[in-house]
Amino acid sequence: MADMEQGNQTSITEFILLGFGNIPKLRIFLFLLFLVIYFVTMAGNILIVVLVVADQQLHTPMYFFLGNLSCLETCYTSTILPRMLASLLTGERTISVSGCLTQYYLFGFFGATECYLLAAMSYDRYLAICKPLHYAALMNGNLCLQLATGSWICGFLTIPIIVFLTLQFTFCGPNEIDNFFCESTQIINLYCNDIYQMELVVTILAALFTLPPFALALASYVCIISTILRIPSTTGKQKAFSTCSSHLIVVTVFYGTLIIVYLLPKTNTLRDLNKVFSVCYTILTPMANPFIYSLRNQEVKEALKKIFMSQLIATFTDI
Repeated sequence: MADMEQGNQTSITEFILLGFGNIPKLRIFLFLLFLVIYFVTMAGNILIVVLVVADQQLHTPMYFFLGNLSCLETCYTSTILPRMLASLLTGERTISVSGCLTQYYLFGFFGATECYLLAAMSYDRYLAICKPLHYAALMNGNLCLQLATGSWICGFLTIPIIVFLTLQFTFCGPNEIDNFFCESTQIINLYCNDIYQMELVVTILAALFTLPPFALALASYVCIISTILRIPSTTGKQKAFSTCSSHLIVVTVFYGTLIIVYLLPKTNTLRDLNKVFSVCYTILTPMANPFIYSLRNQEVKEALKKIFMSQLIATFTDI
């Protein structure tokens, strides 16, 4: 009987990313919308990286982490949006199994790295607000480098375990993924085998690699808010809160959507909203980060003005 069942299963070699195919009339509009989002995301994040590298005044721990985050976001977005844009433009929605698993690995690598990098940034803000007199000594160059490097290494080591387990199973029909990228909760549903154990493993690994950095970020902000509330002057409270409010918003949206998608029980309502939550943490957050974090900061505005003026002077000098 087992042999007969195995014989009836057809191993598949490609997947169909359904994406937004259920609304074909909006395909061109969505293509133009996501194309603008992609250009804005890339331009904003690359600009932040260039400013952090080029301007000496931005060689501080906070901007060092922001530069890492912006570099990460350019890679993170590029693993998903170009493929989705091509699909919206041509209508071609198939992707090979190997291509799908490669996209899944890169997406998981950059996503896990961002979890740890956001936690490191939370710790940086904690030291800046709760221990200002010791901040320079504690958050030195070596610690910054260790936290950033550790974030990238943790992200790199997280996903191979899940990908290795994925390769041990066989995929069979249907081969449709109800999302715009290869995402683990969708891929698991395409296994021929019993998926309970794999779902359990993915949930445990997601919890192990997501909850610790989330707990660190949460603990940091509990201490930060407690410290801010003890500041006697209203002006002092506003100034202190302004230094971390942007990061708090991004942390809440990013971790919140990840926890909803990967850790909460898969109810019908959550399954229906899965694509919406995916848009939040894969597309909207990387686009918003440069504006939320940096481009409204006075230091970044000054650095941008300085580079613009130097380029303008160089142009007129050449003329």
